[in-house]
Amino acid sequence: MPRKFDQEAKDRVVRLVEDRILAENISTQEACKIVAPTLGVSWHTARQWTQAARREGRVTERLPEDLVAEVAKLRRENQELRDTNELLKAASAFFVSELDPKRWK
Repeated sequence: MPRKFDQEAKDRVVRLVEDRILAENISTQEACKIVAPTLGVSWHTARQWTQAARREGRVTERLPEDLVAEVAKLRRENQELRDTNELLKAASAFFVSELDPKRWK
């Protein structure tokens, strides 16, 4: 039996689909296939809700291309910083073990 979703739930699905499209530069279908299962709806339903929201003008404007590029650049930099942080953690653990007095007895 089909479940009923209130407008707030539908709007949340649409917002998450649109956010995924912007963040990853993927198609509506791909975004729906990623987002829908986590929210308990089929991807077909998510796509229908997204298309209806676009027709009704409920979808917010997309970011300008320069902002999209800047977000992508910042995401890459963020990942590089995470990787560097992990490397520094591993190096500090190594050097702490070298200074362990029990090791030199």
